[in-house]
Amino acid sequence: MTWFLNQNEKMTIQFLGTGNAAGVPVHGCDCRVCIQATFNTDLRREPCSALLEIGQHKILLDAGLPDLKDRFPNGTLHSILLTHYHPDHVQGLFPLRWGAGKMLPVYAPDDEDGCSDLFKNHGILDFIKLEPFQTFELAGMKVTPVPLVHSKKTLGYCFEHSSGKLAYLTDTIGLPKKTEAFLQDWQPDLMVLDCSFPPMDNPKNHNDLNLALEIYKAIKPKKMLLTHIGHELDNWLNEHNGDLPDAVGIANDKALAKIICIAE
Repeated sequence: MTWFLNQNEKMTIQFLGTGNAAGVPVHGCDCRVCIQATFNTDLRREPCSALLEIGQHKILLDAGLPDLKDRFPNGTLHSILLTHYHPDHVQGLFPLRWGAGKMLPVYAPDDEDGCSDLFKNHGILDFIKLEPFQTFELAGMKVTPVPLVHSKKTLGYCFEHSSGKLAYLTDTIGLPKKTEAFLQDWQPDLMVLDCSFPPMDNPKNHNDLNLALEIYKAIKPKKMLLTHIGHELDNWLNEHNGDLPDAVGIANDKALAKIICIAE
């Protein structure tokens, strides 16, 4: 799952996890998807997170994977961007914070509650509060946080680099009007969007497929990938293969799956 839009310097995003809070397989579930994922690790979905790389610079998007200290030896991770402080997006920070060495910048929404005692006992984590639409520079990119619609203060991130524009938007149900207007004007090359559910009435806290496709039509990115996926959506997709627009795909967390976003 790799796209090359031209041969300039590359900005890459590798999906480390594409699941919702329950993940796939869901504990105790005997649906077809969960049974298959129990025996085939390629079908599993871990907590939603990704790794953004430009050259040697590695930026982690959300920290829900519990084994971060093992995945990223000291000095190999340069910064972390959190969308919000729900446990499935920050639980990997709890052991990581007690590491040794340099402080690790963690950019995040200005949420005074955080998660448990992360702020009080932060260890090597240097929390940096962000405000919506206040652009900052990171690793040669312009990064613009944008507000999302969730049960906790949540930010999406818009990355602009000479190699392309990437919007990473999870967790959300719909988009605030200001965020939608910004994205329509900004025009991402690749948009990664929350979609936890198949088409349904009154989804809560996360997009269903209908809402996700409405957002796609409103923003018109060159490509869109869906993430934060639940087993219900995976089951629906198995029965409706080919029903998505050509420019819309489903992210997965196979170890080597990389999406490369380069401006044409």
